[in-house]
Amino acid sequence: MLTKKTMTHSIYVILAVITMGFALSWLILINMGTDPYTALNYAVSRKLGISIGNWQAILNSILFFIVLFSDRKYIGLGTLANMFLVGYSLDFFLALWNKVLPADLFTKLPVRIGILVPSLLVFVLAAAVYMDMNLGTGPYDAVAFILAKKFPKVSLKAVRIIYDSSVIVIAFALDGSIGILTVLIAFTLGPAVEWVGRLIA
Repeated sequence: MLTKKTMTHSIYVILAVITMGFALSWLILINMGTDPYTALNYAVSRKLGISIGNWQAILNSILFFIVLFSDRKYIGLGTLANMFLVGYSLDFFLALWNKVLPADLFTKLPVRIGILVPSLLVFVLAAAVYMDMNLGTGPYDAVAFILAKKFPKVSLKAVRIIYDSSVIVIAFALDGSIGILTVLIAFTLGPAVEWVGRLIA
């Protein structure tokens, strides 16, 4: 039965993943790094000559089937919202900024630094809201949880760091835009989202 609480949480999830795409669009434009998964998807999409939204939808669909046949408890509305809305929101906002903002705006270091902090904070806050609603996990994150279960002697934190670091290496090999922010997010995003989630709760 669809309750009022579930409907409210569903709206929060949809708004949160769209906001993640919004924040990521700024992080891509300032070219100082994004989260590892976005760095990989952006690199592959440029190699293939398709939008990041389309490529992310393809890769997420592949990962979705891995999750579906491994542990279905991670699948919910939040899974589907994450699969498609983050990438396509990112496409939309990138196209919008490229049309309305000066082309040389993001070559100025003070502007890039000024955009970095609020964009990162918005991204972490949106990710925390999305995860805190407990309506499913994005396929990329779910695979990390599944791997942690496969290796019970290794902590989830260690598994996630190895997982994200491997993705960074692949993105770098594909000439992806890897910045200091990418490495920092790989090591700190999980704890940061958990901390913000506790504040929200």
